[in-house]
Amino acid sequence: MMLYPAIDLKGGQCVRLLRGDMDKATVFSGDPAAQARAFVAAGAKWLHIVDLDGAVAGSSANQEAIRRIRGAVDIPIQAGGGIRSIEAIKLRLDMRIDRVVLGTVAWRHPDLVKEASRRFPGAIVVGIDARDAKVAVEGWTRQSNMDAIELALKFEDSGVAAIIYTDIDRDGTMQGVNVDATIRMANAVNIPVIASGGIASLDEIRALKKNRKIDGAILGRALYEGRFNLRDALQAAA
Repeated sequence: MMLYPAIDLKGGQCVRLLRGDMDKATVFSGDPAAQARAFVAAGAKWLHIVDLDGAVAGSSANQEAIRRIRGAVDIPIQAGGGIRSIEAIKLRLDMRIDRVVLGTVAWRHPDLVKEASRRFPGAIVVGIDARDAKVAVEGWTRQSNMDAIELALKFEDSGVAAIIYTDIDRDGTMQGVNVDATIRMANAVNIPVIASGGIASLDEIRALKKNRKIDGAILGRALYEGRFNLRDALQAAA
């Protein structure tokens, strides 16, 4: 199972939010590129980047920080936040971002995601963020009435590389990932699922690993606050 250390960008800084609340951001580093290098030194094989400002605004807002991260490391990167057009996807790929994560646009314009998957094979990931199993969009500031699994099923056989499933109520809390909901998602679709939101222990990583359809997990606050280190997490996932 692949692990993805997360770098969430707000105002050019590396932060973590509490339950997706932009007003509850803790700054962990003023140098995201240095943080990326530290993750690579600890053994990371992928990075996960979120442009938080972009997710709310609907357009890229931390472009320079992402460029610096890309220039600092040579491992694959997946990045999302505010990417809502084919042109914006192409811009990310032209920056040598390996996979582009689409969230709000997947809910609003699923056909655009399918088109992107055809045009950029293996480079499109759908981010499904849920609160009480319902999809939240626009940087988690808007709640829809669509069930998370219903949205995921729209992308069966579309060429989407993976689905990132985040339980917003767990995100940034270190209260534990919603293993049951993540497994339900993984069992409902034929697309690899990446778990996200609240992972707080190595035991949770081991529990997720038991389901072969869960392709990976995103790690955030638990790494930044020293709940466990990345080397031990990678060993648990191996």
